[in-house]
Amino acid sequence: MAGDEELLREMERLAVLASREILDVARRGIVTERKADASPVTEADRRAEKTILGGLRRAFPDIACVGEEEASAGVADTATGETFFLVDPLDGTKEFVCGRPDYTVNIALIRTAAPAIGVVVAPATGELYAARPGHAERARVAADGAVVERARLAVRPAVEPPLVVASRSHLSRETSAYIAACGAKETVSVGSSLKFCLLARGDADLYPRFSRTMQWDTAAGDAVLRAAGGRTVEVGGGDLAYGRRQAQGEEWANPWFIAMGGAVPMADTGR
Repeated sequence: MAGDEELLREMERLAVLASREILDVARRGIVTERKADASPVTEADRRAEKTILGGLRRAFPDIACVGEEEASAGVADTATGETFFLVDPLDGTKEFVCGRPDYTVNIALIRTAAPAIGVVVAPATGELYAARPGHAERARVAADGAVVERARLAVRPAVEPPLVVASRSHLSRETSAYIAACGAKETVSVGSSLKFCLLARGDADLYPRFSRTMQWDTAAGDAVLRAAGGRTVEVGGGDLAYGRRQAQGEEWANPWFIAMGGAVPMADTGR
């Protein structure tokens, strides 16, 4: 079995390669299609996932892989076991299609229902976030694909009132009510898994999500946050868990959750 460092470096390499595929599609022109659930998909999603899953299966043939596009097509690995990869090849497709930079490539390794290793890359800005147990870092992807300028990440201590980060495209009524109940005086809206990364680097305190997300949307960013000293909990209690299960009436969906940096008191969710 590969060690954590070997796993992480290969995940980084594949995330950088997938980022190049995405940027190539952006240069050539983006054509948007709709999946069965009405969510957008592009050639960039498919090319990036093919790069990542192909690389993971060659390097780690004994570890199952679940990718968003394969799962949507009904062909994802089903017997995942307790250790498996979760891949979102392009998180924030709406942002990508609209020409905004806050979309990401997400690769996570799940162990016993928890995100143990994770890589998040923002192709448009060259930001990279990586985590293994007990260690989270931020880096930059250079023009030649090298990962440079690595710096350790840690959440900041709790502050009052908290700075809340929320989804730009999926801000629900329940999320807005929670933010008001927290007494937050400032909210940052951003797309994709970068919300977790803002908490991990100490630039925000809470990320409440009371609307639909899938496990591949959150796993890599959640791994970075947990390794930086933060936590993601399901509404009602307990750490957000990963694995083949039903939530919100959908397989591989997450229940509502709250991600946090320091030990910020949580407002009543009303559930």
